[in-house]
Amino acid sequence: MVTTFIVSIGLMLVLEGIMPLLSPKSWRQTFERLVTMTDGQLRFIGMASMLLGLLILILFH
Repeated sequence: MVTTFIVSIGLMLVLEGIMPLLSPKSWRQTFERLVTMTDGQLRFIGMASMLLGLLILILFH
């Protein structure tokens, strides 16, 4: 189980690095928009992201 967790963290880091590698300008603009959002908006994005990830895990596990 520890190996699976470490592999999933590694995959997440690879996926997180794709956008800044391929399009740093767009990534920077997106990050700047995130910084200007309210706490409520960021919480909603975080919750939606977690729910989508959970749904993917349930459907494909």
